[in-house]
Amino acid sequence: MDPSVKWVSSAANKLIILFFITILISIFFAMYPAISKKHFMDFFGWFLIYFLIINIVNTKERFYIFLTIYILAAAKIAIGTTKAWVARGFAFRGWGLMGPEGYFQNSGELAILMLMIFPLAFYMYQCLKTKVASWEKWMLVAFWVCPIMTILGASSRGAQIALVCELLIIFRKSVVRPKAFIGVLLLCTTLFYLVPDEQKTRFSSSGDDKTSQQRLLYWQHGWDMMKEHPWAGVGFFNFSTYYETYYPDDMLFPHAELPHNIFVQVGTDAGFLAVFIFLTLILYCFIVSIKISRNKKISDLERHIAAGLGFGVLGFFIAGQFVTVTYYPFFWIHLAFICALNNTVKINREPKEL
Repeated sequence: MDPSVKWVSSAANKLIILFFITILISIFFAMYPAISKKHFMDFFGWFLIYFLIINIVNTKERFYIFLTIYILAAAKIAIGTTKAWVARGFAFRGWGLMGPEGYFQNSGELAILMLMIFPLAFYMYQCLKTKVASWEKWMLVAFWVCPIMTILGASSRGAQIALVCELLIIFRKSVVRPKAFIGVLLLCTTLFYLVPDEQKTRFSSSGDDKTSQQRLLYWQHGWDMMKEHPWAGVGFFNFSTYYETYYPDDMLFPHAELPHNIFVQVGTDAGFLAVFIFLTLILYCFIVSIKISRNKKISDLERHIAAGLGFGVLGFFIAGQFVTVTYYPFFWIHLAFICALNNTVKINREPKEL
């Protein structure tokens, strides 16, 4: 009802609508339609929330308020889980660290939230560290250090691989500056020694342990499902039931889970077209965030926020090769943030001191 709200036009809008259409088609042609209908809101909720965000968060002031709420909420979880890991003496636990009930309770999903918030908080710290009070600077430090600690304590191999990739790309230019190189080297050394020995053993046994073997079977047969059902997949969220029905000999656990890969999930849910659209949405996030981060006509803070959001999507993309989180809030919220930031930047072309 706000008269200031105008429809926001974006290439992402068309892509997400097309993706939604592929989901609808997959539900209609699903092998087990009752299961698909039961999970309909798993994506449709984020579809609605995406459009609400980009059309309501339509000014710089609204964007900063919304972003601040997001960072504070995620940082609260990061600080709490870091305290829990420190309290147990950085010890290894099979379940890793657990977040609050809901999307972030499982350690793997909790770690992906940290992958999203770490680069955003780090880039904001880099931009604001000389412009804010000391207590604010140290608060920003906690906001990017605690997510790293939580990722290490969560014992999620995929998230830790994604964290290493984020760090390598973020600090790629630091190797030519001795002071920065020493700092990065000390950070990496500290992180290595903080990782429990049991977690290092899990990495060395990757591919041989029961969990890894089951995931490899999921990916192999997921690819077979996609080839056999290229247009609409086996049905939205039908993977587990289909797997138990047609591949019972390749179940290493009592029940089949989801495929533990975002692209296998989308492909088996809705076919190759859905995979192409989903990948294009991810590329849209990378392209737009890079474009904004290199725009010299806008403020430093806006450029740093864009870089942080883009690296967050990178972390999701890498970690998503090992977990099934397509319809979790991670990607869809960052997609909305990037689209909203792009819109506010277009509305206010002139640089403004913040």
